[in-house]
Amino acid sequence: MIPTSPHRTDPSIPEALIQLGTKARAAAMANAMATPVDRDTAIQRMLEALRAARKPILQANQIDVARAEAKGMAAPLLKRLTLTKASLDSMERRLQAISEQSDPVGRMRLDQTMPSGLHVQQVTTPLGVIGMIYESRPNVTTDAAGVCIRSGNAVILRGGSEAIESNRAILAALHSGLEASPLPPDSIQLLDQPGHKVVRQFLAMHTFVDALVPRGGPRLIEEVETHSRIPIIRHYDGICHLYIAEDADEAMAVALTVNSKCQRPEVCNALETLLIDAGSAKRLLPPIVHALSAQRVELRGCPITRSICPALLPATEEDWATEYLDATLSIRVVHGLHEAVAHIEAYGSHHTDGIVTNTNALAQDFVQQVDSASVLVNASTRLSGGEAYGLGGVIGISTGKLHARGPVAAEHLTTYKWIAYGKGHLRD
Repeated sequence: MIPTSPHRTDPSIPEALIQLGTKARAAAMANAMATPVDRDTAIQRMLEALRAARKPILQANQIDVARAEAKGMAAPLLKRLTLTKASLDSMERRLQAISEQSDPVGRMRLDQTMPSGLHVQQVTTPLGVIGMIYESRPNVTTDAAGVCIRSGNAVILRGGSEAIESNRAILAALHSGLEASPLPPDSIQLLDQPGHKVVRQFLAMHTFVDALVPRGGPRLIEEVETHSRIPIIRHYDGICHLYIAEDADEAMAVALTVNSKCQRPEVCNALETLLIDAGSAKRLLPPIVHALSAQRVELRGCPITRSICPALLPATEEDWATEYLDATLSIRVVHGLHEAVAHIEAYGSHHTDGIVTNTNALAQDFVQQVDSASVLVNASTRLSGGEAYGLGGVIGISTGKLHARGPVAAEHLTTYKWIAYGKGHLRD
């Protein structure tokens, strides 16, 4: 194992975590030196093992779900926790897509000879060890593992206690695959010790972990941002908006609103607030409300919205800043693009926002003015993600601006190094 300088290790970190980090660092070095074929083989073996372990994974998940139900877990979180044959199909499909991606390691970003004769290159390299903290969603385990292996990294996973049996079963399958591959099984490790204290200790492991990706609710993100000594790739709330412009087509406006809200209301790119232009509100609100009500969506509206559709509940100031992750939607009437953008800037989370319009100039103004990781024109907010963008599985959707933004795929878990070749060159 690779030794770590004692003076660089936080004394509050217990020996078990030091060993975990040391193994991860050694695996990261091995993965960085592996060939693209080695990484391809590893992901294929992981996929084969995952397919072979469907039954024990589903059985383990049933244990987690039963425990969560007994504790009264909220319906949206319970839905995220639950694995089905269909969700296993999706996990396998994303892992297959990752295996088919071009290798992001060793790409030449710059290759030039300077006037002095010094030959300079810039080449992509893995970040090293990725830390992942997430809640409720065991499917994230395979996505994170696949993306990190594809990018030549190692990963330490800290899933929520509510998914512990599922994550252990998935990890056992992935380890089985890695054991039959050229890469070390320690490339993927699970931090499954219970308790909040171990999370705080994990956040102090900057000696071992190069980047941290938190995925969860506001409390988790705030905890990580407050206490982490590790650089963070931020996956925050998905308070997503759709602005229906004055000239929007009725059929498109209805279809996009329903799909954005109802296709999977519990995920981070589901619609949470509908903004509709005052010029189209009387024309479009009734059919939109009718379609959403048919899907049993609870609707909350501003005073103008309720003057047109009186059956709606009144929206409060808190509603505009809420990520429901459920069949609930807030609706606000706005006067033009400027007011729509101002609302998004005030209450949005810079995740995903969209516009429905037939005017290209208006669409371009929206795209330029809305400061979000994904901005969609005449498309469902549910399309902001790895599969729709051709990235396959992703480790998260970054709402920050540094290093990675939007869906975080394998290529976003690399950095670069400068390499210079000389012939005895000296600095004048």
